[in-house]
Amino acid sequence: MPKPKTPSLGAALPSIIAILKHFWPYLRSQQRLLWTAFLALLAETAMRLLEPWPLKLMFDRVILPGFQVESSGIQDLGGLSPLVALTVLSVALVAAATLRGMFAYVSAVNMAVAATHVMTDIRSTLYSHIQRLSLSFHNQAKSGDLITRVTYDIERLREVTVVAALPLLTNVLTLLGMVGVMFWLNWELAVIAIAVLPLFLITTRHMSNKIQTVARRQRKREGAMAASAAEAIGAMQVVQALSLESMLEKSFAKQNQKSLKESAEAQRLRAGQERLVEVLVAIATALVLWRGVQLTLQGTVTPGDLLVFITYLKVAFKPMRQLAKYTGQIAKATASGERIIHLMQIEPDVQDLRGAIAAPAFRGEVRCEGVTFAYRPEQGILRNLSFTVAAGQQVAIVGPSGSGKSTLVSLLLRLYDPIEGRVLIDGHDLREYTLASLRPQISIVLQDSVLFAASVRDNIAYGNPHATDTDIIAAAQLANAHEFIEALPDGYDTQLGERGATLSGGQRQRLAIARAAIRDAAIVILDEPTSGLDNASEQVVTEALHRLTDNRTTFWISHDLCATQSADQILYIEQGQLWESGTHTDLMQLEGRYAHLYRLQNQPSSGWAIASNS
Repeated sequence: MPKPKTPSLGAALPSIIAILKHFWPYLRSQQRLLWTAFLALLAETAMRLLEPWPLKLMFDRVILPGFQVESSGIQDLGGLSPLVALTVLSVALVAAATLRGMFAYVSAVNMAVAATHVMTDIRSTLYSHIQRLSLSFHNQAKSGDLITRVTYDIERLREVTVVAALPLLTNVLTLLGMVGVMFWLNWELAVIAIAVLPLFLITTRHMSNKIQTVARRQRKREGAMAASAAEAIGAMQVVQALSLESMLEKSFAKQNQKSLKESAEAQRLRAGQERLVEVLVAIATALVLWRGVQLTLQGTVTPGDLLVFITYLKVAFKPMRQLAKYTGQIAKATASGERIIHLMQIEPDVQDLRGAIAAPAFRGEVRCEGVTFAYRPEQGILRNLSFTVAAGQQVAIVGPSGSGKSTLVSLLLRLYDPIEGRVLIDGHDLREYTLASLRPQISIVLQDSVLFAASVRDNIAYGNPHATDTDIIAAAQLANAHEFIEALPDGYDTQLGERGATLSGGQRQRLAIARAAIRDAAIVILDEPTSGLDNASEQVVTEALHRLTDNRTTFWISHDLCATQSADQILYIEQGQLWESGTHTDLMQLEGRYAHLYRLQNQPSSGWAIASNS
């Protein structure tokens, strides 16, 4: 999987804009909630601007009524007595704080609900997209990293929207409003107050770039750790059998320590940025007080004006504190957004072509015409394969391990597309049909058939979501599975462990056969379906397979030539080429590669063993 491009230092804002642009359709679907949140945000900002004014009027008109200056501030209280004025101003102070709290609540709730809806939609879209990415992608991607993107990265985006982005927006609007009011009150003090702003912007940008770089590196390492953990947990039997616990623990601990160092570095940078902001705020406050007191003594501004200035100054610089505090979270969210967008922009190698139509019910004739395929250009898997299988024929695909047998049937399912040549069903190129109409008409039973952590009933019904209970039972009976299912604690409602680990190998295969049978497909693929089973289980499974494949076009991949010698046609594939084809009798008379392999397998004391991988 190609790596996403890492933006240059200072590219946080363009990255955020790109993320918003990409997710705009999702945001637009929640515009009512977002507009409500924004309007409430403006109202909250207005209340923040009004909050200090009751205090100013208390100082100027109640506490120090004789203090006269040429001020542009509001001075007239309508001739109210000091006690009444004090009462009115006190109520106004509480009212402003209450309204601010109410508007902040409305804004936060609507933003949180909108963000949750948006992220839920994005997560569903991302999961659906991953499901449709080609096997060539999944063969290279790390499952743990993909899981991290679907869960952690999406949640990181949602959290930062509510926890960091909304407060920052609130405080930035407050900052702009308060700067405007400060210039209205006294331009000289306003200039002094914002004099440290350029210095703040320069230092914050520099440190924010460092934090973003560390955050992006940490996210990449966390994805790698998740992938390693998922790989080890998914192969726990092998890990314990080979005593790999210590080695894997050391490897994981090493990665964990690197992640710890990067996390500590990010925390150190954020803490340093916050402390720097506090120093800058202290400098600005001291300068405003130094000059403001002089202006007050000169009678240019009132004590109330100076009180408003100091209050605004402390509140107005809060966005800087918030920016310093949440820079790390925003950087991590930006990195998460970039990872999500990068994944969503990957196009499946196999997808419906323009003009693809729904496939009709297949009869089952299959033809390959000059099929060539390779996972990578330098690695040829199949070379110029051509053959025809009549509808209803039983075809055995045999040959050494790694010769391309499983790859061939993967082309039939359009899990991959050939580089050259065509695969046809009933005379039509598979690429003429939509994937949704093609794949349900082909049943498959694998050597290691995967069952899901769901009920037995659901696992069978996955083969045909429209199946009734009668269909499910009939499929189980065909697969010789009904009897053992009934003996389970809850029968068909018994919940299986992950990958069907609570069942024996033979039972798992019979459920897989039932899942294939319920499709009632014209074409069946069997990829080493009896490999690894004991004799009793193999006999029961084989009997079920014969019923499954009766009168259906069947491709049976096997290393056991005795099991496939009754096939209507045998295709011998080696090194990606079709060397021989015909019936067992034809190929034995040919005295070629198939005959040699068959005799080698059936020598009484050869000790021959062929790996079951294909």
